[in-house]
Amino acid sequence: MTTTPTDDPADPSPGPRPGDPGTSADPGTSGVPAELADAMTRAIKRIRRQTGWRLEPYGITPGQARALRTLAHVPGCESPDRAMRLSDLADKLHIAPRSATTVVDALEEAGLVERRPDPADRRAVRILLTEDGRAAVERILQVRDEVAQDYFGEVSPEDEEVLLRVLRAAEARFLEAGPPVRTAPPGAAR
Repeated sequence: MTTTPTDDPADPSPGPRPGDPGTSADPGTSGVPAELADAMTRAIKRIRRQTGWRLEPYGITPGQARALRTLAHVPGCESPDRAMRLSDLADKLHIAPRSATTVVDALEEAGLVERRPDPADRRAVRILLTEDGRAAVERILQVRDEVAQDYFGEVSPEDEEVLLRVLRAAEARFLEAGPPVRTAPPGAAR
């Protein structure tokens, strides 16, 4: 079993170190797919951490940024009859409705979104982006682009295309297979 090395921000090394799980120096390695998964996990952690740090001055958390970007993708998100319902936002973010409520509370307090009753269902609430919310989405997109440029800056455009194509193909195969069956590993307590 491979484990992911900790992502120490004080460690300037861009990749795995000899002896890290999944590297060729590790006799317990599971092979290239496991090493690839470890490398992706490290990359995601570093990118998320940098994005979070760069959003701090704007008072936006990574979770709030995800919510704002999700809301911004709804055509007509400024119109009460087209804006996303709170329950749909929770589904899109893969979080509990209560957690979505907490995120939206903070966004509303910051003036980035506004709650409105759903014109078709008075029990439901729709979330509208405000003008300040739109500006925040633009800042978020700018920060994401800057972090991605910093992280992938030395990677050739050709290699970026290959990586993107491989990840899209892996994701498509994963989704096509359907949800994985969850089984307990041999010897696990039941």
